[in-house]
Amino acid sequence: MGHINIPIFIPHLGCPNQCIFCNQRYISGTIEFKEADVERQIEQALSTYAGNDAEIAFFGGSFTGIDRDLMIRLLDIAQGYVNSKRVSAIRMSTRPDYINEEILDILSRYTISCVELGLQSINDEVLKYLKRGHTAEQAKTAIELLKKRKIPFVGQMMVGLPKATLEDEINCARFICENGACACRIYPTIVFRQTELADIAQSGEYEPLSLEDAVLRSAKVLKIFVDNGVYCLRIGLCESDNLHSSDSYVAGPNHPSIGEMVKSRLYLDVILERLNNLIEPSKRIIISCPKGATSQVTGNKRKNILYLMELYGFQEIKICENETLDAYDIRIFNKED
Repeated sequence: MGHINIPIFIPHLGCPNQCIFCNQRYISGTIEFKEADVERQIEQALSTYAGNDAEIAFFGGSFTGIDRDLMIRLLDIAQGYVNSKRVSAIRMSTRPDYINEEILDILSRYTISCVELGLQSINDEVLKYLKRGHTAEQAKTAIELLKKRKIPFVGQMMVGLPKATLEDEINCARFICENGACACRIYPTIVFRQTELADIAQSGEYEPLSLEDAVLRSAKVLKIFVDNGVYCLRIGLCESDNLHSSDSYVAGPNHPSIGEMVKSRLYLDVILERLNNLIEPSKRIIISCPKGATSQVTGNKRKNILYLMELYGFQEIKICENETLDAYDIRIFNKED
């Protein structure tokens, strides 16, 4: 088995603000945090894992903002698993304004693989509306502090936020790339109950993205990361029963396969770009794609293929894999009769 994260969710612990979109108890599926359960959760995960590249990941809240004694106790527990070589490292998610020299002095005592920063946006007007409590400049400062300590960072961003445009999202993706992120996560905005965003959506002031629009915009963002060599760890929230329950979910592009849909859409965008550069496409073409990408190129229920055939009048589209091609690299050839 390959790399896995062992997630320890600490919903809302350490968060100084209540962002209008956030209800970590619904998002993570964790109602409350119990320190006494941490080792049991780790042991349970390791009991089903046969690899040697597991990381303990403190997710769900702002880990570096929780009570210092609790943070150190949790890090000590995790480091014990690193020292015994049962896991390889520790990672965590936090807010940009909860990264400073004092926090980094503490983290430097542990085997930290990366810090995931919840940036969400770099448009200060959007951040203010969201009640994030930090600015884009503070995000830049946090990244510089991490880089100074040689701690890699993952940039987390959202698509379809209130007041945000596609241009804002593209700028955020570029910001993450230009500042040297080792990876990213893309989260289309979902509206959950018991959030201010739910009230705003109900009033009609905010309209969540449709699934189709979320896929289109996320694909544009993903293209920025692909072009800059920044690996996307995930698109969309991790699946849990809470994401689909009417008790928690209100509205928004909530689909269990949204990640695959976005990747498939990006392949379609790349194919359309390549076809525009093909001088005279014949009625029969061959699309060469990376190994393992056939289903994403084809699309769910052959959606991409059917769209291309209708748009260009193709009589035949053949997909073949080429293991020398990188992700999202597409080659198109006219097929000889």
